[in-house]
Amino acid sequence: MNNSRRIGIIDIGSNSIRLVIYEQRSNGGRRIISEFKESARLSGRIGPDGALTSEGIETLIRIMSRFRRICEAHWVAAIRAAATAAVRNAANASDIIETVRRETGFDVELLSGEDEARIGFLGMIHTIDIRDGLLVDIGGGSTEVSVFRDRKLLRSVSFPFGAVNTAKAYASDGDFTEEAQRAIRQMAEQAFASEPWIGDSPGLPLVVLGGSLRTLCKIHQRKVHYSLPLTHNYTISGEAMDELVTWLASMPADKRKKVDGLSKDRHDIIVPGMLILHALYQTARASHYVVSGAGLRDGLYIESFAPGGQPDGDIAARSADNLLALHSAAPAAHSAQVSRMSVALFDALRACGAHQYDDRARLCLHVAAKLYRIGASVSYYQFARHSFYLIAHARIDGLSHREIVLSALIASYKSRARAQQLAAQHKDILQGGDIDMVARLGTLLQLGVALDISETQPLELAGASADDHTLHLRFRKNSDPSAEYREVEALRKEFKKWWGRQLSLHEPSFSTT
Repeated sequence: MNNSRRIGIIDIGSNSIRLVIYEQRSNGGRRIISEFKESARLSGRIGPDGALTSEGIETLIRIMSRFRRICEAHWVAAIRAAATAAVRNAANASDIIETVRRETGFDVELLSGEDEARIGFLGMIHTIDIRDGLLVDIGGGSTEVSVFRDRKLLRSVSFPFGAVNTAKAYASDGDFTEEAQRAIRQMAEQAFASEPWIGDSPGLPLVVLGGSLRTLCKIHQRKVHYSLPLTHNYTISGEAMDELVTWLASMPADKRKKVDGLSKDRHDIIVPGMLILHALYQTARASHYVVSGAGLRDGLYIESFAPGGQPDGDIAARSADNLLALHSAAPAAHSAQVSRMSVALFDALRACGAHQYDDRARLCLHVAAKLYRIGASVSYYQFARHSFYLIAHARIDGLSHREIVLSALIASYKSRARAQQLAAQHKDILQGGDIDMVARLGTLLQLGVALDISETQPLELAGASADDHTLHLRFRKNSDPSAEYREVEALRKEFKKWWGRQLSLHEPSFSTT
């Protein structure tokens, strides 16, 4: 605990109340170490007078008191608690906030609809490499829609309907007749039509936040037997979502409870949530859906405890650096050296026309080179196997799911046959030609590792160039590189096999500076 700080984020939503505990390490690494969720259905506990009922307030106090004890048990140093639509729209909102403060000691921040949209966008844009799009957060009691261009939030609006209060209004038992479904669609379509800018940018991706929408993602992944257990940055086509909406909406509530991927506490609110989403997609004439696993809670954390403005650098590289800080198993200078060497080799071979891989492939190699040794944090022996698992299953922000798998395969590369064996479990994600690309880029990473096998940086790369026959590497020598030269010698045949070129290391003289 002396080398870390723990932060608590509490999100008082209209459907559920969540506590997320972050750990900030002294080396810059940060991670979620625990998460707690309670279903409160506050939007469903609003009385005829528009106030949250005494039963609803008691439920809120009970949950917040439990969260206080959890924070104390985890030695949480700072907490940010925020409430959204259910409390915001309640006639007795100020009384709720004061009662929570008096009974639990939490100073709860009441977010406006604009705040909710802005903070949700902040969480998403720090974790997905996307330039333009529409963003929607369908909560229990409100729906926020935003448009962003060039990674900047341009406009947003909050609508006073969400999955819980819509379910209460149209079918509290979870069975939605065709008439009720039409009424929900009509309500959503009329609301969206009142904001003409929503339909002004057809062809943009629709990025979705919220628990109900992540649940739709999980259901779709189970239906198609998706091989990677990640929802963040998962894409769904419009046609696939159409089928999902039709299938779930026509299903009676008791049967819906048994759908693989759908938690029982959402079986009665999933239909209005997806009908609202579907109406927005059609109004916006969006291109496809992108699921974000990061949203309001991430935005609350970033805004208060990890400030730095809008990310304008490489999201994937920063995410890889964070993973490396959490699983460091090699000197930082070695990881940086291997990354520099591998990318320089990639650039030199591209410059001479030896390959046509794009900058996204270069990014995969860059990430793989940073992380190739993280498996040693589990066990040094067979660390490549552990590295593959950690990279493939830890969320690397800024990469698509295919790019995550490619990075894991490149980082753990030993031979094409072994890569093909590992890749077989993800054949639904990978594309034709990917295994050969892994072999070629994996060989570059092997060469980058060989050039610092002692992990002491005896060689400084002064230049790399290639022609039709040879890859020329020029170095400045800082110390004895004999171990590095032996490793490179062992790789010559493999390099020639995949790149059709000889390796030429230009002998340097010892540095005198």
